[in-house]
Amino acid sequence: MSSYMIGYDLNKTGQDYTNLITTIKETFETWWHYLDSTWIVVSDLSSTEIRDLLKPHIDTNDELLVAKLTGEGAWIGFIEKASQWLKANL
Repeated sequence: MSSYMIGYDLNKTGQDYTNLITTIKETFETWWHYLDSTWIVVSDLSSTEIRDLLKPHIDTNDELLVAKLTGEGAWIGFIEKASQWLKANL
């Protein structure tokens, strides 16, 4: 399994994030979400497969990034639970 960062900007005024967020939560058993439009998920899927899974839940003028993480990271300012998740899953 690998960790992936998912980042998105939904650009339409009044955009509803519900379907996108529900899909992320229901598809990935292990996920991290402590930044507004950024998630980290653990999955056997590839970046392309994750993108294709989420694509139906965004509009054509939105941006979506899925990037495989290398296992190295640095952070500051998160609660202990968030930091512990990152240490265990990056």
